[in-house]
Amino acid sequence: MVRAGIVGLPNVGKSTLFNAVTRTRKAQAANYPFCTIEPNVGVVTVPDSRLDWLATMSKSEKVVPASIELVDIAGLVKGASQGEGLGNQFLTHIREVDALVQVVRCFEDPDIHHVAGSVDPLRDIETIMTELVLADLGAVTKRLEKPSKAAKSGDAAAKAESALLEKLKKHLDAGSPALTHSMTADEAKLAKGFFLLTSKPTLLACNVKEEELGALTKGDRSGKTGEQVKKVEEYCKQRLASQAVVVSAQIESELVDLPEAEGREYLAGLGVQESGVGALIRATYDLLGLRTYLTTGPKESRAWTIHAGDRAPQAAGVIHTDFERGFIAAETVAFHELKAAGTMGKVREAGKLRVEGKEYVVQDGDVMEFRFNV
Repeated sequence: MVRAGIVGLPNVGKSTLFNAVTRTRKAQAANYPFCTIEPNVGVVTVPDSRLDWLATMSKSEKVVPASIELVDIAGLVKGASQGEGLGNQFLTHIREVDALVQVVRCFEDPDIHHVAGSVDPLRDIETIMTELVLADLGAVTKRLEKPSKAAKSGDAAAKAESALLEKLKKHLDAGSPALTHSMTADEAKLAKGFFLLTSKPTLLACNVKEEELGALTKGDRSGKTGEQVKKVEEYCKQRLASQAVVVSAQIESELVDLPEAEGREYLAGLGVQESGVGALIRATYDLLGLRTYLTTGPKESRAWTIHAGDRAPQAAGVIHTDFERGFIAAETVAFHELKAAGTMGKVREAGKLRVEGKEYVVQDGDVMEFRFNV
């Protein structure tokens, strides 16, 4: 299962958000730095209203959504790349995840201590990015010592590695994360073996006060918090080629203990249509390059996780390796076409059920049934 790590400075709401997203009380959340030391791990489901519709259409006994694993990682401080605070543990845990969700505090509250003494989201983001860049720069510099000797002897693979490391060193030395360095397909494949921290896709979660969430989720960027969120959004686009999601860890923590109907009523009272957790999980899922195809029947309606660009046989293999090995074809219809038709029978009657072969690239939301023979 793919893993996303929740990171950030100490005391910005990481553990509170983790507890809310995973609907647990695993992570200790307190108003002091380093209340999380060992990482907490939880599995979260990806909200998908399409599954409920399919389950109703097929009268399914069970609904199985897609899921990802979230890891709540200890807070980082300036100097972590040199072992300050819990730096060494923090960096080790980051190496073990596939993507990062950095929680950034965007609200003022004199009762909640900030490790830097004031609220400045861009400074906080840069603090973490700088430590990750410095850690990567050290790793690249160390690695350069080894292949450069082999490169001098004419080894082609060593030459390619050395050349890429030199490019990355220059890029990192300028303070830029590895993920923003332009690479060819061969270079990208080679770079995976370097396991650089800043090569991991990253999104930012703007943690705001509960009374501010409604206006912010509707696009209002007026006021001090709105300005802070806007700065984070611009940073994401320019520096990380990613996006920012607005959440309120406090709201989410309160929703954990409420029945679903009461939760919807509570959100409506705040002028919020959907919990920020739903948007955060979907954004994380997309950040990881994941896509969903769907299957449905009387026994179950299920969302299956694949990577963007996967072809039909690979998608079939997610269900069972025999499906991929003996793949013949995939009966496919886009969810929106199925919903418009109302039933699978009507889709067939309208001639919209496609029979796709081995080269078909599965699209998010495809409803599929595989033909195979082993």
